[in-house]
Amino acid sequence: MARRTRTLPARWSWVVAVLALLVAAVVGVSGVGSGIDTGIGAETSPPAAETPPEAASAVPPAAVPPATGTALELLATIPVKGRAPKTGYDRTGMFGSAWLDTDRNGCDTRNDVLARDLSDIVTAGSCRVTSGTLVSPYTTETIAFVRGNDTSALVQIDHLVALSNAWQTGAQQLSQEQRVSLANDPLNLLAVDGRSNSQKGDGDTATWLPANTGVRCGYVARQISVKAAYALWVTQAEADAMARVLETCPGEPALASGFAPQ
Repeated sequence: MARRTRTLPARWSWVVAVLALLVAAVVGVSGVGSGIDTGIGAETSPPAAETPPEAASAVPPAAVPPATGTALELLATIPVKGRAPKTGYDRTGMFGSAWLDTDRNGCDTRNDVLARDLSDIVTAGSCRVTSGTLVSPYTTETIAFVRGNDTSALVQIDHLVALSNAWQTGAQQLSQEQRVSLANDPLNLLAVDGRSNSQKGDGDTATWLPANTGVRCGYVARQISVKAAYALWVTQAEADAMARVLETCPGEPALASGFAPQ
């Protein structure tokens, strides 16, 4: 006799189907790689690190071709003596009028330096700088330069080796031509903010350094290079201060003057 197969009543069929679907859903959620993001306990990637802004250059603007060797090596060749008396110092009489066109390019030295060190310059004619933007190497301050009786002094031209200092450290023995060259040598000149230039006065490295520490190595290297080019000497305090600065950057190169009379 054939065995009869029992079938579920129709009313139970839909219950079985629902149970099967529920079991499948539970297995899918708990399974690895199910593709379902519940958002619970999920790690969030840390934001990408911002690229730091480029560090301020340690070299003042208007760099000139390097000489052979380092500034520290060149410093060792400069005589160390005491400061001579300031007697007889006369800016115009000993170093010429400010500013001359010593390179005969048709522009006086001040306008040459402004054109070299400022950006976005506007000129009247071929030379006269009437406006521009300076980022002072001594402070990193941005100055909008506009030529005028009340505004021109905001940007001044610094003699890195002050002429009075030069007079007291060997320039008295130079010829007039050599002194005029020293006063107008691009290696010895830098456009800076007027406040810093006034604070410096005729100070040397032992008495004044730029507030912006990032340019001190380049600043001292240029002072040393100027003193060597014009056969000037340094005082002991000045030499010691220069060496302290250059200890932080022993590879700082010496710079050559293409302006000093041979």
